[in-house]
Amino acid sequence: MRADPPRTDWAVIGGSGTQGCSFPEDAGAGARIIESGLTYETPLGTSPPFLLFETAGGRRALTVRLHGWREGVSRGQASRQVFWVLAQAGVKHIFSEAGVGSLNPLLDPRDIVVPDDFVDLTTHRAPEPVVGGSLLMMRDPVCRSLSAALVAAAGVHARGRVFNRGTCVVTEGPRFESRAEIRMMQPHGDIIGQSMCPEVWLARDIGACYAALYLVVNYAEGVVRDWEHEVLKEIFQEDAVIQSRIILEALDLADEQAPCPCGELRPPSLL
Repeated sequence: MRADPPRTDWAVIGGSGTQGCSFPEDAGAGARIIESGLTYETPLGTSPPFLLFETAGGRRALTVRLHGWREGVSRGQASRQVFWVLAQAGVKHIFSEAGVGSLNPLLDPRDIVVPDDFVDLTTHRAPEPVVGGSLLMMRDPVCRSLSAALVAAAGVHARGRVFNRGTCVVTEGPRFESRAEIRMMQPHGDIIGQSMCPEVWLARDIGACYAALYLVVNYAEGVVRDWEHEVLKEIFQEDAVIQSRIILEALDLADEQAPCPCGELRPPSLL
């Protein structure tokens, strides 16, 4: 266990979209692993293991796989452990990825959505911030500059269509939703997943820009047609490397000096 995380401006939170491969080495995009197995003692317990790597373009980033649940650790607790480490590392730019379901019947499996908004329907994830002391305004929750880098990279590598906006409805999990629940949620979003919250607002809490790359892996219950487990498994396995390449290319494409409003949406708390 390391005492302090390495200093870096960049981080990648791994989800189900790259779960079918080893990120970043399986991408074949020239990334170099610097150090792996980095765990840290946080105020909320021991963190999951981090990996420090360098892209082909020379940008260093921390990455951690957050999808899934560790025994005895809630999803909210795991998220706060991860963001405590990212805050200690000085991370200012975060990419995240995951597989999601389609609420919008016009979205098909293997389409990619880079969302620009969210609806949080989670119920058991710790609401406390990691840093605190700020009003976390969610007017523009996703960084436009980072999103543009993801869209550009996805346009080169994606097997399906790429959409540069959309609303993600975030549910508690780990179960999937019922058809009635999906009908209730459809007017409010385009995709449904379990990853974007609390990530999106914890990123703002620590003063970091955030953007997410979401691969549609199935139609939600009652949308278009029933999804099949084997098809879902196939997409996760076959597209994991593609998702990895998109993330790595976006890391090198992103302009950390590009103006964005993210920093202005975290004023001091009035409480």
